Amino acid sequence: MDLGSRVDTLMDGLRADLERLTAIPSVAFPGFPPEPVHQAHDLLVELLRDAGVTRIDRLDLPDTSPIIVAEVPPPTPDAPTVLLYGHYDVQPPGDESLWLSPPFEPTPIEGGLRARGVADDKSNIVVHLGVLRAYEGRPPVGLKIVLEGQEEFGSAFDDYPPTDPDRFACDAMVIADMGNIRPGSPTLTTGLRGASEVVVEVRTLAEPRHSGEFGGAAPDALLVLIKALATLHDVHGDIAVEGLRREEWTGTTYTEEEFRSLAGVRDGVPLIGSGSLGERLWSGPAITVVGIDAPSVDHAASAVVPYARAKLNLRFHPRQDPKEAQGILIAHLGSLRPFGVTLSVTAGDTGPGFEPATGGPAYRAARTALREGWGTEPELVASGGSIPLVNGLQKAVPDAEVLLFGAQDSMCNLHAPNERVLFSELRSAVVAEAAFLREYAEAFRAGATS
Repeated sequence: MDLGSRVDTLMDGLRADLERLTAIPSVAFPGFPPEPVHQAHDLLVELLRDAGVTRIDRLDLPDTSPIIVAEVPPPTPDAPTVLLYGHYDVQPPGDESLWLSPPFEPTPIEGGLRARGVADDKSNIVVHLGVLRAYEGRPPVGLKIVLEGQEEFGSAFDDYPPTDPDRFACDAMVIADMGNIRPGSPTLTTGLRGASEVVVEVRTLAEPRHSGEFGGAAPDALLVLIKALATLHDVHGDIAVEGLRREEWTGTTYTEEEFRSLAGVRDGVPLIGSGSLGERLWSGPAITVVGIDAPSVDHAASAVVPYARAKLNLRFHPRQDPKEAQGILIAHLGSLRPFGVTLSVTAGDTGPGFEPATGGPAYRAARTALREGWGTEPELVASGGSIPLVNGLQKAVPDAEVLLFGAQDSMCNLHAPNERVLFSELRSAVVAEAAFLREYAEAFRAGATS
């Protein structure tokens, strides 16, 4: 029986297990009960054991949900070891009135399943389970399986791998927390933008003052802030901060119609910026005002505003140093004197981007495997999001090739209402990952004997 046919016989069971897993509200954010997170952990341990994995450990770190670290020994001394990653925690459901069905009641849809976390990232964990079942627990490579329970909120695990490199030692990693640019288009993610936060603050008066008596001369803090923020972009909407890296994007990207639909851009509203969407979204910077403190319209008084503050989210090129990128933005804001007023600028959290090497045997094996899984040539894209743990794993195992692919797709509504996964993508991802292990094992042995 060929690999695709073997996976087809497993699909009913994989769908059932995905439903069981997504029915658990495993939100690891503060204010949510921890019991469902532990319930999801225990279910996955059970499923791994049922799939033939006997070496299963639990890693406990301070203020961090439990991490599953399992292992399947290599079948022969000359076989490589592959690390499979996923996370079993999910985003909060948000406004449940926007969901077409309760977020933690897995609901069949045409060709798939709707639930919170079904795409991000429980479908990808089920892909790993499917691969184990396809090989009856005896894959052609050694496996290290890492399933964490607090990826969405962040935890001590992000920085842990370099402190315990032997636990994560491998020849290649499959970071299954990504997916395809569109359904049916197998996709390898070859870059993740870095992220940083900066807060800019303005204080001009001791307290509000009557706008009729004092407006026109008294410095309005909100006007000062608006004038400062307006310097961040040029007339086209491109970043106007010198020193933030931007390069041409040569991989696949969305069509404008796809992007407008995905972003929910209203009819008649233009996109901002110039150049390709790949440059604007992946190989160039973005600065977003994600929060602003100012009087609300509904409760506004006729007064000059004495205080205003904004939080900025900066996304930057995968190869730009995070401290450098954040420092460039801070220096730009710090150099401004809108109406002669000095701004207070404070650095927030920052995290690096990631750009894996793509010329090794694991990447060649992955391209072949994705072609087998989906029946078409794989695309290369990047992501504006970030996965902090990837950098920690790369530091722990610097020589390992890192592959980012999975069963999600860009239209799956991850982090949004009505998240869904398509069973066609799930099936193809299981075939592709299983084929990757086969192809990589063969390439690894051939390289070792040549």
